[in-house]
Order: sequence, then C-alpha cells, then structure tokens
Amino acid sequence: MRTSLLFILRSIAYGLALAFILVWFFPNLAGISLPSFQSQAEEQSTAPVSYSRAVRRAAPAVVNVYTRSRIVDPRSLRPRTIERQELGSGVIMSAEGYILTNYHVVYGADHIEVALQDGRWLEAVLIGQDEISDLAVLYVQADNLPVIPQDPSIEPQVGDLVLAIGNPLNLGQTITQGIISANGNTGLSSRGYPDFMRMDAAINKGNSGGALVNSNGVLVGINAAAFQVQNQDIQGIFFAVPYQLARNIMEKLIKYGRVTRSYLGVSGEAVVNSAGDRLFSTGQPLYGLMLTEVAAGGPAAVAGLQSGDIILEIAGQQFSDMRQAMNFIAETKPDTELPITIDRGGQRLTIATTVREQRRR
Repeated sequence: MRTSLLFILRSIAYGLALAFILVWFFPNLAGISLPSFQSQAEEQSTAPVSYSRAVRRAAPAVVNVYTRSRIVDPRSLRPRTIERQELGSGVIMSAEGYILTNYHVVYGADHIEVALQDGRWLEAVLIGQDEISDLAVLYVQADNLPVIPQDPSIEPQVGDLVLAIGNPLNLGQTITQGIISANGNTGLSSRGYPDFMRMDAAINKGNSGGALVNSNGVLVGINAAAFQVQNQDIQGIFFAVPYQLARNIMEKLIKYGRVTRSYLGVSGEAVVNSAGDRLFSTGQPLYGLMLTEVAAGGPAAVAGLQSGDIILEIAGQQFSDMRQAMNFIAETKPDTELPITIDRGGQRLTIATTVREQRRR
C-alpha cells in the first residue's frame, strides 16, 4: 500500500516538474488551448435572423381579393360583353369586417370575393372608394376575423425594415422584404395625390392592397404600386399608402361613403423675410409662405387674401412649406372658418377664411 502511494506521488511530482520545464523554456505553449466544444455548441444554438414572428402576427389578416366585371370587348367588331377577372390583396382592419384595399383593385367590379388564409371565401361589399389615395373599403360579414396589428402612434423612419405581404400573380401569399426609402406624408392632399411612402419591397401584380408591416408585424402602409417608366428597366422603387393616411381615409369612407377635401385656392412658396426672398435651404430661418397666386372666386379670394400676402399662421399653426399647409386645409372639414394671419406690406393682419370642399372635375 505504501509503495503504491509513493509511486502515485512520484508520478504527480514528475508531471508537474515536466510541465514547469516546458512552460519555462517554451512560453508560447501556454497559449495553446484545446478545441472549445462549448463555443461550437453556442454557435450552433444561435438562432438565425428571422421575421417569422412578424409574419405569423400579420399574414392571417391579409386576404386575396378577386373581382369580376362585365365590359364591352374592345377587340370585337360587333358589340360583345365579356367577363373580366382581376386579383389583388386586402387587409382586415377591424373585427367588424372592414377591409382596406386599393381603388384600382376593385374599380368597376360587379362582384368581389375575398379569400382568407384559413380557407374561408366571403362575398365583399364595397363601402366606399377614393381615387386620389388609391384606397377602397370593403365589408365582409363573418366571425373570428384575424385583424392586422396596428399602432395609432406609429412613426416609420427612413431605413426601417419592412415586409410586403400579398398575393402576387395569384401564386398564393408571398412575403418580400425591403427598407423604407422615403416616408411620405400623412395629409389628405388637395393637390392631386398624396406623397406615398417609398420602399424596395417588391410589389407585383396581385400585391396591390396588401399589407406593408415592420419587423414586429405592425402595419405601416397599404401596398399600392410600382414605379414604371415606358421603355426603361427600373427596379426597386415601390409605393405604399402610409398607415396614418390609410386609416384616416378608411374612417371617412366608413362614416360618409366618400372623402371630402377642403381647399383654399392659392399657390405659394416659403420665404425667409417680409421682403419675400425665397427660402432655398432648410438651414435658413423660415418667415412664412408667400402667396404667388390666388384663384379667382376661391375661398382665399372671397376672404380677401391677395397675391403677395405672406401667411404666417393658419389657425394658430405655422407650416414649413406650402404642401404641408395645403394638406392641413385638405383635412379640415368643409365650410370651417379658419383665422389666417398674414404679413401684408409689413402690416400684420388676421383674416377669417372659410374653406370649401374641393370638387373633382
């Protein structure tokens, strides 16, 4: 027993002595380490970057929209009616059955159906449509409808990652990914069309009306269109209606069946002083918005506003450019009286102005 113990102790002593000699004469050996099985295990267990949670939250509320309409065949020598079928996408916005889609998806449709991702097919009723914003509201009657996640306070930023969900080419629900390249604004726009959000998540035929969501699956826009120029191969520029604007339009269509926009009947530009020197850079201090044109018979002319007047405030608010001011007017209820503060030849005046509804020709 004693002999065995001495042998073990002697072996340990020899081993420690050998290790000391090796480290003393070959110090670089101290940095050698055996393969780290722990780091390999950690590397293998690291989850890949995935947006599956966002898709699971949002995708069930994105529906396929199918329309049928009867039109006169333009290719026939004799008048002949044919049935035209179109497809697009839509987004379930509320449990009550309201669905947002694009105006161009349902325009002229005689029959509209939506297909849910759970296999249900439902007939849809057109509640209202707005050509300027390219939006329309449908209604379906059903229980247990999936609703797209929404955040009324959401403020998407340029550079945010986005996912476009829709039914391109009727291939079934498809997800494309991109980033926001321009925000757009949230006004109703009384000057032709809204400034849509721009991004590079692909929008193909059938994607129109689908959902544009962020990496949390929250709705940031309604997919609308691709930028196209005849005889030019352009890729990567696609458009969506910003969520806040889309929500605003939807509420108006549900409540009134149409969208009303007010107008003032003026054109103008930002200036840096009372002399009317034009603003050229965002670094310059803004003085106001100088009116360069006042439409005869328009609300501004009736109120007494004149070309050369500089708008300082509208209803107590200041605006950085004319578009922002006109969007504020557009969202104001028609026949509302607004106090407009101006600089006229160095004199500060406040003129009560009643905005009117803009009628489309």
